Amino acid sequence: MNRGVPILDRAWALERHLVATLAAGSVVTLSTMVSAQPAASVMTHETASAGSVEVATNTFATVKKPDAEKDASEAKIQAGGLSATGNSRSLALTGVASMRVRRSLNEISATAAANYGRSASTPADKMKTSVENYQGKLRYDRFVSDNLALFLAQSGRHDRFQGLDLRLNLDPGVAYYLMDEPKHQLWGEGGYDLQFDIIRDETIIDAFATGKLIQKTDIRHSARLFVGYRNSISETASFNTGLEYLQGIPETKFWRLNWDAALNTSISTSFSLATTFSLRYDHQPLSGVKNTDTLTALNLVYQLL
Repeated sequence: MNRGVPILDRAWALERHLVATLAAGSVVTLSTMVSAQPAASVMTHETASAGSVEVATNTFATVKKPDAEKDASEAKIQAGGLSATGNSRSLALTGVASMRVRRSLNEISATAAANYGRSASTPADKMKTSVENYQGKLRYDRFVSDNLALFLAQSGRHDRFQGLDLRLNLDPGVAYYLMDEPKHQLWGEGGYDLQFDIIRDETIIDAFATGKLIQKTDIRHSARLFVGYRNSISETASFNTGLEYLQGIPETKFWRLNWDAALNTSISTSFSLATTFSLRYDHQPLSGVKNTDTLTALNLVYQLL
């Protein structure tokens, strides 16, 4: 009797049973894993899933910033004052509101400022106005490349002690940005300036008393050069400055120089202190008006954006 055959049959039966058991377990495990995977719509395919990793490409792709990273939104108001009483009396107030919005290839900025002061040198004297000027500026920039922009600016100024009821300036031009980041900019500008002045009646009368005749309005044409720098030095400090030169054309005897600088230091999330300095030089001012004005102020700034 051959007993090896039943033994072999039992071995084959046991093997088939084990295979069937393992197969059933694999199906259960696989179904469990599939149910645990996220939906296909939220799955991503990494470079490594293709069997290769482009280290150099992925690394340097993050260095070049897209245009969206140049977007910026800034808005702030600042105000300061000084009061003195006693042997001499004075009151000075200053305020500035500004905003700048950059979206892709377009940037718009606006600024409004006011400075007013009254003083009396002795207790017996009446307080008299010693500073009075109001200013506003609106500007639009259109970037035609990463570093080159076309712009148009319009500004207005009322300044009692420069003899101006109103000074309007229209400035089209071209700006080239050596640095152009949301918090760091260095640029130069070139263009044309059209200036239209409406002279105060008091200035005309004072000039006539000295034998000089001044028209109520005056127009000047100038070539314009400007260099500007803006830097957020840190999370708590920023510095802005700009130097402008205007050369009269065709009457070259007229030329002007303007310089502005501001240093801001944060004292909280929304508040900071700003020290500002402005210089205005006119080589050929109106009759009876000095050619240089300066203004230094310390303001409390509230950051809206």
